[in-house]
Amino acid sequence: MKYSEHWLREWVNPALSTKALADQLTMAGLEVDAIDVAAPSFQQIVVGLVTSVEQHSQAEKLKVTTVDVGTTEPLTIVCGAANVRTGVRVPTALIGATLPSGTAIKRAKLRGIESFGMLCSATELGIAESASGLLILPDDAPIGTDIRQYLGLNDCIIEIGLTPNRGDCLSILGLARDIAALNDVSLTDSPLSTVNAELTETFPIHVHAPADCPRYLGRVLRGLNPGASTPMWMKERLRRAGLRSISAIVDVTNYVLLELGQPMHAFDLAKISGAIIVRRAFKGETLALLNDSSVTLDNDTLVIADEKSALAFAGVMGGKASAVNDATTDVLLECAFFAPDAIRGRGRKHGLQTDSSYRFERGVDFALQTRAMERATHLLLTICGGKTGPVVDMTHHANLPTRPAITLRAARVQKVLGIALSDEHISAILTRLGMGVSRAVNSWQVTPPSYRFDIAIEVDLIEEIGRIYGYDRIPEKLPTATLRLAAIPEAKLSLGRIRNALVDRGYQEIVTYSFVDPDIQALLAPNDVAEVLANPISLEMSRMRTTLWGGLLKTVQHNRLRQIERIRIFEIGRRFRRVEGRLEQELMIGGVIAGPINGLHWDTRNTAGDFFDAKTDVETLLGLGGNARAFEFVKDIHPALHPGKTASIRRNGMIVGWLGELHPQVQTKLDLTGNVVAFELAYADIAQG
Repeated sequence: MKYSEHWLREWVNPALSTKALADQLTMAGLEVDAIDVAAPSFQQIVVGLVTSVEQHSQAEKLKVTTVDVGTTEPLTIVCGAANVRTGVRVPTALIGATLPSGTAIKRAKLRGIESFGMLCSATELGIAESASGLLILPDDAPIGTDIRQYLGLNDCIIEIGLTPNRGDCLSILGLARDIAALNDVSLTDSPLSTVNAELTETFPIHVHAPADCPRYLGRVLRGLNPGASTPMWMKERLRRAGLRSISAIVDVTNYVLLELGQPMHAFDLAKISGAIIVRRAFKGETLALLNDSSVTLDNDTLVIADEKSALAFAGVMGGKASAVNDATTDVLLECAFFAPDAIRGRGRKHGLQTDSSYRFERGVDFALQTRAMERATHLLLTICGGKTGPVVDMTHHANLPTRPAITLRAARVQKVLGIALSDEHISAILTRLGMGVSRAVNSWQVTPPSYRFDIAIEVDLIEEIGRIYGYDRIPEKLPTATLRLAAIPEAKLSLGRIRNALVDRGYQEIVTYSFVDPDIQALLAPNDVAEVLANPISLEMSRMRTTLWGGLLKTVQHNRLRQIERIRIFEIGRRFRRVEGRLEQELMIGGVIAGPINGLHWDTRNTAGDFFDAKTDVETLLGLGGNARAFEFVKDIHPALHPGKTASIRRNGMIVGWLGELHPQVQTKLDLTGNVVAFELAYADIAQG
């Protein structure tokens, strides 16, 4: 999340520098990833009013403008921007100014006419990557004012990498609450102000899935000015948060999202048929989204629909058919609380992750919707005019999350943190965090606020106390404990001995993902049924491995592409197989050899390793437990191994492992050349002597 430091300090302003504030947030678990300036360095650029525009006599694409910059005489400036016109106010670089690009503005003659400055676009100010013309400023921008001062560009953009449990800090309000608690300062939090409804019109709303949507608010707004422009201050705050300005209506919903953390959506009222219905999607129902993509939904997906079809992918993205546009005058403003479990993973199933879904999945404050609705309504009426109706509030209180009290013991706080805090200090910290605190004998009953979904048990509260007190203030102490050595049977072969033996024989240990490519899984173990991940990182990591060979051979591929011929690698890890309907994890030892037996040397024959070299290494492992004769190598067939160069490793007639050269067809598909020999052993079967 990116946020403007100026905006944040309007809510809470501790006596800390930017760097000190960033360090404090990081120490409190809200890691600051970067601090950037809101705009690069430039000087002598002011607000100018274009008082006249004439065509350049010697150049078709140039215009000669007269610009009032608050000095005694107006300036003559030659400009090539298509959107320059009389009466607009634009950033004007004076003679002697230096642009962010390093360009120095000098007196110049363009096609015979002298120019005494430059009219600037947002790109030339360094606050946008592209621009179609000059940056048009509001009509009330004071002429001659320094543009850095007017746009508040002496600001920092702080980027925070939040952990998944801190969804409450995905807003200016949430960050401000935490900073206020950390510094024991007051939060400038305006009370809820209700917008007076001038219309009596309401829109019918029916919630058919109250468990998924316990609260849904809707409000009709009519007579909005479709040509209204988003105020410059709002555009700048959106830009600094990484969002571009789209239209006044959309910008207001995005602004409330950033300010309060509540996702909102506006439907074009003229495009809704009948009533709003919050329901599960029908199996196979399709929906065209705002990003011009189309999704086919399952019946576990929540949608916002009318009486004809689905209008929006609830909590993820609005639909194209009901979207507001440049001609929209009447809207239905939506503000809802969706249960995190109803939203989590639904968007990613279709390759979608939006600012809304990111917040709903982590939990939005379920007491915030009324405040957000009033805030958005106030902003829309201020910017776009119009009139509003009353709020339709469809709340199913029985389905809202509950906040049961948590018992916090004073002795437990001291034991976990290792410091003794007074009861008053603990109570004060919890109160500053918005907790409901009730004192009991040697303990407290603590009720988390509606916006803290991550606090459920006693240690969560202790973590919060330590976080606000300051981890850096907790003294370092060596732990004291009574240690009891565990008995280890002499006959049991430890993983440490296996690792040391393989390293002694020239192997290197690797660690690979348990998630594998389904194609490689099918190639190496076609008879195994691999577990399919519900939310894979990617298609190439969508199966749970049933053999370690997949990761080992991918590593061989990787090294071969980098001209490394001699490879001796092993891995100790788990494979995952369904046995009688239950997913079992089995610890395995896998290894691969490829290339010459010895490293490159002028006095050594470059002989390739083969089946028998790997067999010697495996026999060494089997002999570590002192019972090598219990194992036998039996000629066998494996779908991934070479016929005639394959052996199953057996103990008491049961297969405990495999050894063999790769099947030629497997080598071809993996683009591997030369002898590649692989082995795999079940640790549980070889660990006992």
